[in-house]
Amino acid sequence: MYAVIETGGKQYRVTPGQMIEVDTLAGDVGSAVEFDRVLAISNESNELSFGEALGNARVRGKIAAHGRGDKVIVFKFKRKKQYKRTIGHRQNFTRVQVEEIVA
Repeated sequence: MYAVIETGGKQYRVTPGQMIEVDTLAGDVGSAVEFDRVLAISNESNELSFGEALGNARVRGKIAAHGRGDKVIVFKFKRKKQYKRTIGHRQNFTRVQVEEIVA
């Protein structure tokens, strides 16, 4: 059984017991989180449900950790203009333990 959820403008395919890293969510480590934007659900017999057939489907999980991703270097350069610029970026994330899919 799996579900496709949307959070932070991105879509994730999740199964119960899976750890996912999503954009930063409000809450402390150990607190419960619920994703109500469920796009599709597949049951044990691989039948896919989506749209109005989902009803009030939810995915429940628990916040396992907050962190920051690896550094990404952004380098801008224009030849013959004496222009160089280097900056870095680290994206914040929340690691979520998916507990159950409520269909």
